[in-house]
Amino acid sequence: MKRIPIAALAVAVLLLAGCSAQGSSTSGSNPGGTTGSDSSGGVVGAPQPGAPDSAVKDGTTGEVKSSNRDVITTGSVSITVADPIRSAQDAVTITEQAGGRIDSRTENPATPNQPASANLTLRIPSNELDRTIAELKKLGTVNFVSLNASDITQQTTDLDARITSLKTSVDRLLTLMRQAGNTTDLIAIESALSARQSELEGLQSQRNYLSDQVDFSTIRLDLYSTGTVAPGSPDSFWTGIVAGWNALVAALGGALIGIGFVLPWLLSLGAVTAIVLLIVWLSTRKRKAA
Repeated sequence: MKRIPIAALAVAVLLLAGCSAQGSSTSGSNPGGTTGSDSSGGVVGAPQPGAPDSAVKDGTTGEVKSSNRDVITTGSVSITVADPIRSAQDAVTITEQAGGRIDSRTENPATPNQPASANLTLRIPSNELDRTIAELKKLGTVNFVSLNASDITQQTTDLDARITSLKTSVDRLLTLMRQAGNTTDLIAIESALSARQSELEGLQSQRNYLSDQVDFSTIRLDLYSTGTVAPGSPDSFWTGIVAGWNALVAALGGALIGIGFVLPWLLSLGAVTAIVLLIVWLSTRKRKAA
């Protein structure tokens, strides 16, 4: 009986592993689903049938979570406070006490032309989200709370299956490498092993990212000074007139600021133009006199 070359065995292992990974991917994914990322940094996956994929609740997520599902929760919270800079530090303390972290923080101190404000991106442990948002609400007057939940259970299940398949393939290739009898077989196996390990590392990186998104909800917190947040949409004729007047005043104020910014440039340009015209006029007059 002829001995089968190790390189041929390696190719067979790769084909089997590829078919296994492809089958896992097909059975674990939603045919119509897509995977991507939204503006808050969260990954969007296909929701489970019959389950809500988003919710805008009054600061709670109890109806969009389940212990046997992988759910990424993102949202926005807007609060009017007396001192946005001090409240930003209070928000950091509340988040860190809950076991979370701050991914970004921007503070805008008050100036003659603009009131103070602060913007933070909070990463809050999912199991502490409701309690932490309740604490954040105490900082001032809540303008709105918006929460969105994306179910990625099928995506994570698919990734886990593909990772398991690739690990098995890598182990087989390592065994074949130890049994390689010549340089040609060794080079072929090393090349296949390198490709499999690179793919495995990529999938593990994706899985770790998804796990972080599931474990830590991403919340954007906007803190505004009192009187700077626009009121809600007008609900009557008179409130419509007031809203229109306020918009007109704001537009005129913005136009005046723009004119003040451009005016020095216009004056400088006018002075340069006048000098050029004067030079041209003098040179023309001299030629006529000659």
